[in-house]
Amino acid sequence: MILGSQLKNAIISGSNNILKAKRFVNELNIFPVPDGDTGTNMSLTIGAASDLLAELSDDATAEEVSKTAASAMLRGARGNSGVILSLLFRGFSKGLAGHEEIDAGLLVESLEIGVAEAYKAVMKPTEGTMLTVARVAAESGRAALENDDDPIHIWDAVCAGAYTALENTPNLLPILKKAGVVDAGGQGVCLIFDGMMSVFKSGIIIETGLTPEEKAAETEEFFKNVAAEFDGEITFTYCTEYIIGRDETIPTEPLELRLFLETIGDCVVVADDDEIIKVHVHTENPGHAIQKALEFGQLLTVKIDNMREQHRQNAEANEKAKAERGEAELEASLQPKEPTEEFGFVSVCAGDGVRELFVDLGCDQIVSGGQTMNPSTEDILAAILATPAKNVFVLPNNKNIILAAEQAVPLTSDRNVIVLPTKTIPQGLSAMLAFDADVSADDNLFAMSEAANAVDTGLVTFAARDSEFAGHSINNGDILGMINGKLEFIGEDAFKTAVKVARSLIKKDTEFITLIYGNGVTEEQAEAVKQKIISKTHTDAEISVVNGDQPLYYFIISAE
Repeated sequence: MILGSQLKNAIISGSNNILKAKRFVNELNIFPVPDGDTGTNMSLTIGAASDLLAELSDDATAEEVSKTAASAMLRGARGNSGVILSLLFRGFSKGLAGHEEIDAGLLVESLEIGVAEAYKAVMKPTEGTMLTVARVAAESGRAALENDDDPIHIWDAVCAGAYTALENTPNLLPILKKAGVVDAGGQGVCLIFDGMMSVFKSGIIIETGLTPEEKAAETEEFFKNVAAEFDGEITFTYCTEYIIGRDETIPTEPLELRLFLETIGDCVVVADDDEIIKVHVHTENPGHAIQKALEFGQLLTVKIDNMREQHRQNAEANEKAKAERGEAELEASLQPKEPTEEFGFVSVCAGDGVRELFVDLGCDQIVSGGQTMNPSTEDILAAILATPAKNVFVLPNNKNIILAAEQAVPLTSDRNVIVLPTKTIPQGLSAMLAFDADVSADDNLFAMSEAANAVDTGLVTFAARDSEFAGHSINNGDILGMINGKLEFIGEDAFKTAVKVARSLIKKDTEFITLIYGNGVTEEQAEAVKQKIISKTHTDAEISVVNGDQPLYYFIISAE
């Protein structure tokens, strides 16, 4: 039998193993553009669980351990690979419901439920990915179960099946074979399963080789440091945060807890799902907040900070930051707000100029992120809760953030959250322009989707790694021109490539071209690119030049 303490240590070991190897996993990414790398996203996702499990008692049952891990990973999920990983463990947790220990049959059954959950979340599952690796691993465990009932032997078969599937991924995805690599997400799954096996087999937790400070820098807490987020007059001294493991035998509702907390403090956040209740409150009486929590279930974690002391220590640093970034930005908080308005908007983007565009168009909250900076489900959820609207539209503006945004939907109960699957910044901007406050949410969803889908997007960036991709030999640092996500041009000059991309986007019926230039590109250089586009195309389309100040992309170009 596998005990709860063994499962706890196994997940921590799996987290450590992929964190230690995340750069190796990142380098398996075949697409050469700088993006939200798989190793980073998966290690941050399971790292959120590792942090909470480290605080959990060794007496915890398998059910308690798996619920804690699944809930933390759900909120900490980043990028598509992180979301899929979180769903794999969420299904695994469902299989362990009601169980203190894990036998061989339960281990396989729970893993199979996890695989089913992960497949269900992806609209068009692609074989040759981490989904395949997890599925074949579960199938191998099921086959081994016919002749063996030792859970350690079964997990050994699971790991062997995962590696067999990983080695076969290039045969299922020709793009992997051309690049001479295996699937990055599948490699991540194997590393996590290996880390778990180390505990099951020998009781050894694989270490990261990082100092506590270095490891802490790799992960984020559910709620960011309140000294930064709630900078201003401090009404209550103690920031109190805790996680309650829900007890199904207790009929009380989280709303009752929230109403109580609002009588003893402010900045109240109560987020819940089937497994946990996550609480944040500023109060003078943290003991009262904790005592009330015990009426709803077992406390899994507790964290109390003295905000006045934090504020005093960080005052000098905050003043410097205000001078550099502007007073208004730092004073903006993600304090939850009641849904009083009819419509609200959350957008994900990077770059001060791009941020201003979305704010000018009516976005209530901006989540910092994009390529290489995939925000977590937790980040998006906080922005949704801070938007005072009954209907909240979320614009991910990146294909690798859509799944994380969708996972925030079931975590909200007091407002209607609509994820509009925008894949680029221009799609998000066009969707915002199509919004009509006088029609329903459903009508707006249709109109905004139509507007987003009508936009062609061009991107000019650089190769982040050497790669063999789409029949091209690409060197680190090459300039890449992409149209609607497809690599079209490889060059040495970002400005010449921008002209080529724009020319390919322009059609006879094109009316508007928007040239958003990024960090490191001057206004004069952007204007020169505009004039070159005009001279090369003789287009009558209106061309606008906007300073987006976005990182990684020299130019984001849209055509409508």
